[in-house]
Amino acid sequence: MTYENLDAKLINALLGDGRASLRSLAEELDVSVTTVSNHLRDLEDEGVINGYTPRVNYDALGYDVTAIIQLKVEGTALVDVTERLQQEKQMISVYEVTGDYDIIAIGKFRDTDGMNTQIKKLLTDVDIRESNTSVVLNAVTENEQFELDISE
Repeated sequence: MTYENLDAKLINALLGDGRASLRSLAEELDVSVTTVSNHLRDLEDEGVINGYTPRVNYDALGYDVTAIIQLKVEGTALVDVTERLQQEKQMISVYEVTGDYDIIAIGKFRDTDGMNTQIKKLLTDVDIRESNTSVVLNAVTENEQFELDISE
């Protein structure tokens, strides 16, 4: 029974199966159920693991239009605009970025009409100076997570 890299091994096991039982994780990692439970609780308390959610295929639900929206905002309004974007249910990611634009938002829409409505709403925001929207033609990879390196 070794605890070396146990947290990374536990995270990797959960990336493979987020619904794995404590018992199956303990067997896979060759430690006790109590050890898995304690380490898992610590990872949650430290904010390393932020919850357990299903990985939804939005395309299968009819949200097959993905838009990448770049926004330039008034200097002092960055926080306000990002907070408003977070409230839009179809915005799945909102980033403050460096470069030509201040914000990049990624949204999922049922059709181009829905996307168009959202973009027009954004453009009426007085804090948004400029926008550039790209429609994704093909998502080669999306919402991927990666396993942690384990040095042994």
